[in-house]
Amino acid sequence: MTDSIAENWSELFREQALTTQDERLRVFYEQGTVAADSPLSDVPFVALDFETTGLDAGSDEIISIGLVPFDLNRIRLRDARHWLLKPRRAMKEESIVIHGITHTELSDAPDLNRILGQVLEAIAGRIVVVHYRYIEREFLDAALKRRLGEGIRFPVVDTMAQEAMLHRQGIGSLLKRLVGRKPESIRLSDSRNRYNLPHYGQHHALTDAIATAELLQAQIHHRYSESTPISDIWI
Repeated sequence: MTDSIAENWSELFREQALTTQDERLRVFYEQGTVAADSPLSDVPFVALDFETTGLDAGSDEIISIGLVPFDLNRIRLRDARHWLLKPRRAMKEESIVIHGITHTELSDAPDLNRILGQVLEAIAGRIVVVHYRYIEREFLDAALKRRLGEGIRFPVVDTMAQEAMLHRQGIGSLLKRLVGRKPESIRLSDSRNRYNLPHYGQHHALTDAIATAELLQAQIHHRYSESTPISDIWI
């Protein structure tokens, strides 16, 4: 995402509200997004995580969505949501090994289109937080294009990108590579370990959403000020 677009999300939302065809998307865009200069202490966040049938947004499907709203001081578990979804294509066996969701569990699950309004309502007006934006943002965009003929755009804060800036860039990271040391892992669980956050089981969408919310709270506490504008960390 270019800096110019990242600085004009509010304008993009206004434009999309006027041109989108799907009523649920129109309502989502009409809710707008926070101003670029909003301090982090004032920003309503929502952590979002997907489990998918694979890693290719163009051909693979979302089979589980977990989300939880939060701010810098509180994670609202009472308002957390979790859905299982039926994919339009058969799951790959290797993906079942990772997330543990079986064909039987999904046999009576709805298609994404049936619960889309609930998902959009849950994230509307909030800044979405993910651990690796190329899953949640790209998969949702691709899934809507297949179902509605139009995609979706929204700003995100990527906790993996935050860790990458600290541990994968700069002279320190270069020196480590030169002497043959492996780069620091920026996986969700390893990133949490660096902030002494508790261990959670992985590859459950709601658990991973909660873990991502906690990670961002820790990242902001250690590296930013509550007065830092959201534009400094969104993408």
